[in-house]
Amino acid sequence: GRRPAFSGTPMQAPGLSPLTGGGSKTISEGSKSKSTLPTHLYNLVHDLIDTEKRDTALLELSKKREDFPDLAPILWNSFGTIAALLQEIVSIYPLLSPPRLTTELSNRCCNALALLQCVASHPETRSAFMNAHIPLYLYPFLNTVCTYRQYEFLRLTSLGVIGALVKMDDSDVITFLLQTQIIPLCLRIMDNGSELSKTVATFIIQKILLDDQGLAYICHTFERFSTVSDVLRKMVLGLVEQPSVRLLKHICRCYLRLSENKHAREALQTCIPNELRDNTFAEDLKDESERLTRKWLQQLLRNIGDVPAESEAT
Repeated sequence: GRRPAFSGTPMQAPGLSPLTGGGSKTISEGSKSKSTLPTHLYNLVHDLIDTEKRDTALLELSKKREDFPDLAPILWNSFGTIAALLQEIVSIYPLLSPPRLTTELSNRCCNALALLQCVASHPETRSAFMNAHIPLYLYPFLNTVCTYRQYEFLRLTSLGVIGALVKMDDSDVITFLLQTQIIPLCLRIMDNGSELSKTVATFIIQKILLDDQGLAYICHTFERFSTVSDVLRKMVLGLVEQPSVRLLKHICRCYLRLSENKHAREALQTCIPNELRDNTFAEDLKDESERLTRKWLQQLLRNIGDVPAESEAT
């Protein structure tokens, strides 16, 4: 059939600025939140720069991070803390290929990543976290294909850090991510990962698409659009054999957002999988809790002309 009138060049990441460090202030200088954290947490943060005490500190802080939302500014502004967390991450690189990573080392690195997720999601530290290009340190983990459990944990926890960034609905986050390889990395995980990793990776692509610049970037060329739509299509076909309502929800939202672009909408008329058109997933989406997903799917089919505009979602 006739190719839609996309324009521009194929998907490729622009050059990246040099990686820089972050967080060199003392606790008292950098944080507005000192009074909200108990003293023993400050001691644990201080222990991160001591290699003998770091393992225990990582474990304890990662356990407590959700109980103390103001932990992030302390981590970022404490002397040497971010450097210590990055040291934990970089030390794993040589074990990625060939695969030599133990479960113990994977868990320790995941604890460091969990603390970085705190920093990524906190409004006081998010911008500095991006400006220091800290997320790029996680990309080697996203780039692994080993299916061993300890590698899957690394991928999933790394995806969680990026997911925490995009969850904030901050356009600056999308601007930053579009300058990196996050889209192809997520697409590969969506194609080959575990169900949980696929779900988080699809959520990240969804959030990129929901931002106007993200939608424009992916729909700028037919090659970019087709790369994304091909992976979404394969995922839909996979869900016929192994259903996942949570994953289907994110896929439908991605398709719906793509259908809001003129050129992508034209292309979707011929490349959207029949399984989204023929009620294949009606049983999976019958519960009241899936009402929003049913609405998205119905709107998608209206947008591409499969359902008359006046038809209401059931």
